[in-house]
Amino acid sequence: MNRQAINTASVAETGPAMGALHQKCSRTSAAASNPPISPLCKGGLRGVGHSPATARHDPSRAPQLPRKAPSALGPDVHGQALQGVARAHYRRLVMRRMAVILILLAALALLAFSALCTGAASFGWREALHALLAGPERGQGHTAELPRMVVWQLRMPRICMGILGGAALGISGAVIQGILRNPLASPFTLGIASASGFGAALAIVLGVGIVGWGHWLIVANAFLFALVPAAVVFLLSRWKGMSKETMILAGVATMYLFSALTSMLQYVGNTEQVHSVVFWMMGSLERATWLRTGVVAAVVAVTLPFMYALSWDLNAMGSGDEAARSLGVSVIRVRTMGMFLASLATAGLVCFAGTIGFVCLVAPHIARMLVGVDHRFHMPAALLTGAVLLVAADLAARTAFYPHVLPIGIMTSCVGVPFFFYLVIRHRKEIWQK
Repeated sequence: MNRQAINTASVAETGPAMGALHQKCSRTSAAASNPPISPLCKGGLRGVGHSPATARHDPSRAPQLPRKAPSALGPDVHGQALQGVARAHYRRLVMRRMAVILILLAALALLAFSALCTGAASFGWREALHALLAGPERGQGHTAELPRMVVWQLRMPRICMGILGGAALGISGAVIQGILRNPLASPFTLGIASASGFGAALAIVLGVGIVGWGHWLIVANAFLFALVPAAVVFLLSRWKGMSKETMILAGVATMYLFSALTSMLQYVGNTEQVHSVVFWMMGSLERATWLRTGVVAAVVAVTLPFMYALSWDLNAMGSGDEAARSLGVSVIRVRTMGMFLASLATAGLVCFAGTIGFVCLVAPHIARMLVGVDHRFHMPAALLTGAVLLVAADLAARTAFYPHVLPIGIMTSCVGVPFFFYLVIRHRKEIWQK
């Protein structure tokens, strides 16, 4: 049998099998190109009046998903419009806060000039303005010398001490409340006032001090002992952890300790010494001189820029310690720096003026209600608010019971206690969320 015959016979034998294989491959290819439709799609097809087979062989008739109409402004223009609205809102918010700060500054200037014109010496605002513009040099004759002497030697040091001291207390209170996240916190919460009072009482009653002599012994003792609570709180916090709860508890314990020691010194002292201690602890600006005002100004000038530099970190810590750490903020470093800076600024005033309470507690709350919780604006507002409160309290202390002059600590407490109750009753936590 030749080769052609063999091939013909092979094809005849294998024809049916090859045909079946060809049909199977055709069905597999058709199934791959036209997969089965899910029941959901079948229901949709029946709903529009087409069978699954028709839809499988005519894909153009398959149902289409609804599409959003393209925006007339385009996808990017809509986002840019939203960003523009947000920027405009932020600019209005910043301008409003800046306006509040400028109003506080104008109120402070007006109040300071009113305090300059008010007092036992009888001359009006024109004479006071003329003496202020003429400078501290002595004039010719008694009529020209008296207003200058009263303005530049008696009233100006007192007003400047009130402005600087109120600014130090206001911004220190804002920093302490920021690092502790506690609306009741203040530099006095850490025991600064009680420690400073013990240092002054130690010098008055026993004549014991670290440096200085005479009245400067009292000043040096009050200043150095005012820094002791900060050191104690720092050491205890380093031992147990620099948490806000540890700082508050350590400060309260230190406050009670120094208060007990001061009471013991008052018990062993004589009548004159006890009177001097009590008067010093009530607080007053009568001891203000240009030299002491210059010392307070130097302390404020050194501490103020560093405290304001913590504003961004305090904003981050407002969301919690963990959130601040996730943003790269060293919470322990910020708490340590804030505590020491606030203690130093407060000690610079307390050593000269004595204990002046409630300004460092009330001023940050007033500023927070005016400009919000952003420390970039809150700290300057608290600074100015503290200065306004202290100058106003001193003016009220000089004029409320004229010719008697009340200690300024009494006036600040009389104003601070009602406002404190107002905060507790009306606002509670809302002012922390603005």
